[in-house]
Amino acid sequence: MIDFYFSLPDIVRYLIQGIAVICFLFPVGAACSMAERKVAAWAQDRPGPNRARPWLLARIPIIGPILGYFGIFNLMADGGKLLFREDIIPGHVNKFYFVMAPIVAMTPALSTIVFVPFGAYLDSAGQILPVMLANVDIGILGVFALASLSVYSLILAGWASNSKYPFLGAIRASAQLISYELSMTLAVVPVLLWINAPGTTGSLSLVRVVEFQSQPGFWGGMWFVFIMPVSAFIFLITIFAETNRQPFDMPESEADLVGGYHTEYGSYKWSLFFVAEYCQMIVGSGIFVLLFLGGWNPLPWIPLADLVNWLHDLLHWQWLLHPIFVGLLSIGIFVTKVLIFIFIFMWVRWTLPRFRYDQVMRIGWQRLLPLSIANLVVYIIAIALLQK
Repeated sequence: MIDFYFSLPDIVRYLIQGIAVICFLFPVGAACSMAERKVAAWAQDRPGPNRARPWLLARIPIIGPILGYFGIFNLMADGGKLLFREDIIPGHVNKFYFVMAPIVAMTPALSTIVFVPFGAYLDSAGQILPVMLANVDIGILGVFALASLSVYSLILAGWASNSKYPFLGAIRASAQLISYELSMTLAVVPVLLWINAPGTTGSLSLVRVVEFQSQPGFWGGMWFVFIMPVSAFIFLITIFAETNRQPFDMPESEADLVGGYHTEYGSYKWSLFFVAEYCQMIVGSGIFVLLFLGGWNPLPWIPLADLVNWLHDLLHWQWLLHPIFVGLLSIGIFVTKVLIFIFIFMWVRWTLPRFRYDQVMRIGWQRLLPLSIANLVVYIIAIALLQK
């Protein structure tokens, strides 16, 4: 089966892989809206969404009550409501760009996954090969390039709405992106310096980052979150700001901007903005896991290959070395780490109050940027000394 799949033309394989990833990412991004409400309910000590129970489905033994309790039927009801609700376009907006904005929001949210490896498998020679759409050397650069385009959808929505509150939200979005993207990039540079030692082939691939956290020895198997904790901290903070998550949700800020850039939106177009935000959260969490938490490796100093070989030696089941099993195991480990970070995103939202706009700018320019520059200088000196 695997040989048949790899015998297919490249364009067919890429098309199948792309559709499969989008079919996973889009519904999971939509399901995060329901998960957000459940996390909010747990944080506030209340049941949360659990009342939507269709008469026929709710009476399925065991399954019906469980789905109702966890709010799955609420997710189905929300999806149908947003899809079939009347789509009103205000008369004062620029209609073409008003409709284009949510489409532009979804494009980078679903495109950045192209450069993200989300698993690995063992080939016939016992080598670990990544599971991803495009294994190219520009990995992290491609992610940053595509992710930075997401702000254009917010600017377009704010400008096309022809209203002061959306326009102010769009201005805030552009200012916030510039403020925190500098620190985000500088936080990643020490990792790239570490994996691109003199004499080796230079690469910006995220696969290369995971490979460096899968090597034998104390330093080889250590995750970068322990080697570069300041870089990990800065990168985590900037992900919150880049995805407009509270306490950095300045482009929305309903307390003073009603709804910010999406004030004039409703129905399905409104929902696309939030699905795009959750997709960006998923991809951002995946990037953090790859850069600082070993990717698909289960634990520090325990790479995926060692785990699979240990299970095989213990149980003597030959199918444990099968590429499909190894691939599913690695994807399961990676997705588990990503889901933990999605929970952290939601936990922080319902724990910390929103910053003021001047505080957001002060944190970006007067705190994170000097800290990221100092962190980069320290690691440049440390890496130069280690290489001697």
